[in-house]
Amino acid sequence: MRAWSVVEPGPVEAGSLRLVGKPVPVPGDDELLVRVRACGVCRTDLHVAEGDLPEHRPGVTPGHEIVGEVAGSGAAVRGFEAGERVGVAWLRRTDGSCAHCARGSENLCPASRYTGWDADGGYAQYTTVPAAYAYRLPGDVDDVTLAPLLCAGIIGYRALRRAALPTGGRLGLYGFGGSAHLCAQVALAEGATVHVLTRGAAARRLALGLGAASARDAREMPPEPLDSAILFAPVGDLVPVALRALDRGGTLAIAGIHLSDIPALRYESDLFYEKQLRSVTSNTREDGREFLALAARHGIHATTHTYPLSRADEALRDLKAGRFDGAAVLVNDLS
Repeated sequence: MRAWSVVEPGPVEAGSLRLVGKPVPVPGDDELLVRVRACGVCRTDLHVAEGDLPEHRPGVTPGHEIVGEVAGSGAAVRGFEAGERVGVAWLRRTDGSCAHCARGSENLCPASRYTGWDADGGYAQYTTVPAAYAYRLPGDVDDVTLAPLLCAGIIGYRALRRAALPTGGRLGLYGFGGSAHLCAQVALAEGATVHVLTRGAAARRLALGLGAASARDAREMPPEPLDSAILFAPVGDLVPVALRALDRGGTLAIAGIHLSDIPALRYESDLFYEKQLRSVTSNTREDGREFLALAARHGIHATTHTYPLSRADEALRDLKAGRFDGAAVLVNDLS
């Protein structure tokens, strides 16, 4: 089969991602073989390709917002039919037995493994997924619309919960890419006032079009103090900026898996008055199921830009340069 491979982590402009031939993967006993139909382009894919995240699997195929159909299964799999449409997301496997898994925090499992980092992902014709970690998808929504929900949507949902937004509260979103624009729709549907702070003019226009109360540059102050904020941009020096925008008792959640260094914080101006700073680590499968149900109920949808899978490298370059708003989705054109 044809698949994209991180041949040597480094700048995507220098060709760190290359289209190669790989064997069609053989599913393990508890796994599904999935023929990829569409795969969202996530900033985490960029971090894997460029080496911002440590290399876990040499030559890995990125991609973890996968919509596909079951093309085969291992001997122990039950309940899935050939041709059935399924979703494959970032969290691939946990041990199911550690203290974190036992208390429902499988996202913190020390043995957790991830699609497109520890195992080959969806920038390919085929991939595999443990059946217990595959998502059943609604039949009335198209592949391209669904793909970004499987990571951008799920992690945005978890970040929103980690931000402890009170009912009817004031939420600030720093950065407004694939995840943030889905998170904003959830917050708006739940009655929040949303202020967007981001560098891109197109992203600010999208935010206002979705119903944000304001959209300003990332380093400006919002028009009112915030009850909660989420930092989606992987820019550490925005942390003190966002903390200063919080009202007393406010919470800032950092949603990304990678963040540049945070400058020194000043206790009095940045953290006093019981402000909270929280990280967000992956998601649980329950987060995924809750979000997909909520998305169906409220009509949460991604603004998408499609690329042929054969041009995945171009999509990552465009993501890095901020050339599109919303989310990019690769549509499988490989044969």
